[in-house]
Amino acid sequence: MKKDNKDPEKLTELTQLIKKLRAPNGCPWDQQQKKEDIGKYILEEAYEVVDSLAKENPQALKEELGDLLFQILFLTEIGAESELFFLSDVLDGIIKKMIRRHPHVFGDKKVISVQEIKENWQQIKKKERGTKNDNENLFGNVPLSFPALKRAQKITSMAATYGFDWPKIQDVIIKLKEEIKEFTAAIKNRNSDEIEEELGDILFTMVNLSRFVQVDAETALSKVTNKFLQRFSYVTAKLSARGISLEKATLAQMDELWNEAKSRV
Repeated sequence: MKKDNKDPEKLTELTQLIKKLRAPNGCPWDQQQKKEDIGKYILEEAYEVVDSLAKENPQALKEELGDLLFQILFLTEIGAESELFFLSDVLDGIIKKMIRRHPHVFGDKKVISVQEIKENWQQIKKKERGTKNDNENLFGNVPLSFPALKRAQKITSMAATYGFDWPKIQDVIIKLKEEIKEFTAAIKNRNSDEIEEELGDILFTMVNLSRFVQVDAETALSKVTNKFLQRFSYVTAKLSARGISLEKATLAQMDELWNEAKSRV
């Protein structure tokens, strides 16, 4: 038997719960929360949702989605208290936006590929911005709070849609070699500002390289960092089994176990 759809009922229950928390006889801590506070919580909860996706744990994902939804609705309630907007406005806005940006589903637009859908999406966004879409505001909608790699990849992707890009991936690789050469020279000069700048150029070029091979730079770095943690955990566990502390271990001992870990993790 199909489970009854209680989504609208539960959504109302949660919004009423938040109103109760914010009410004069509610929770003093929740009453003091400001939109800036909730903004930080939303970012934290969003990262936890992404982490739970990687774990492939439906229960954990359900819980983290609940935490994220709570913060979104809490922020909506703060807006409603000042009569800036209400939940119905938020829902109406996103419904209309999604219909507008999917003309191949809700209209008579014909598409033949996912790439064409993405291009249409960007064109529709430009039209929505109207007069805001001038040169100085071109990247204005890229959040400053994005992680550096994600922000760089988003900005370069947007620039590429205007033709400001390398013709082929080999050109990016050549540019990377140039940046490494300049970084090496900066190290020889022992100029800390120059070293920082040249290292930034290398990272920025690597982001472009990621884009060319259709890899999300942020995801790639997260995966390799997790791989490092798994392998280093193996090294520390093996050292402990031998009665050797990490502080007392030699580089040769750690390298031996690291190579062993590489074949296992």
